[in-house]
Amino acid sequence: MQEHIGEHITWHLPVLGAVHADTIMTTWLVMILSLALFAWIGASYRSPYVTKRQAIFEGIFNYIADLATGVLGEAGEPFVPFFIALFIFIFLLNQFGMVPFKAFSLPFGGSPTADLNTVVPLALVVFFGIQIVALRKKGPAYFGHLFKPFPALFAINVIDEILRPITLAARLFFNIFVGELLFIIISSIILARIRIGFFDLSMGVAVVPFLIQFFNFFVGTIQAFVFTLLAIVYLSLAIADEH
Repeated sequence: MQEHIGEHITWHLPVLGAVHADTIMTTWLVMILSLALFAWIGASYRSPYVTKRQAIFEGIFNYIADLATGVLGEAGEPFVPFFIALFIFIFLLNQFGMVPFKAFSLPFGGSPTADLNTVVPLALVVFFGIQIVALRKKGPAYFGHLFKPFPALFAINVIDEILRPITLAARLFFNIFVGELLFIIISSIILARIRIGFFDLSMGVAVVPFLIQFFNFFVGTIQAFVFTLLAIVYLSLAIADEH
């Protein structure tokens, strides 16, 4: 089956209308895998000995925990589980596109983060979560930062606040989408069996998909980290004490 750019299987639901069924199914599959991963990690603690499983994942978890508490201080400790879950979930969403499920005519596959219907809600969850936390800590006084350092900058501060979830979503979407786009283009060239004179272009680029997949893995990891880091930074800006 040849995959087309921007093509999605759709469901037509009451009220919601057309939704991307493949993105929804893939996201739910990743959620199940995420829960299974955490259960698998948790099961290792039944042993009195430190396993390789624990050593590897504790390194990742401790790094994110240190990052959150380093930026937020003691106030960041309650949010550490959220940031760990956010990183792991986005990482798995990003990497899921490396497995060519759609090539086998399955109704799911691809990276859900290459679909705006996934990244926009993720960014909005982070944005509104931060607003709720800041309001609970500071009350209505939280909105005072929109008038600082000068009341005349109110409009600019509001725009800056609105742009945060937009940039979160756009950065993640375009990085993952471009990686999948490159893979589709190169795969199309290989399947087309293109020759330029005596040079077999399709054969020449046959190794490129493997390099692209390595690149996509690297980019997917970095983008999961950047999304989590920016969420931590935005939260620190929202709950920081005024001086």
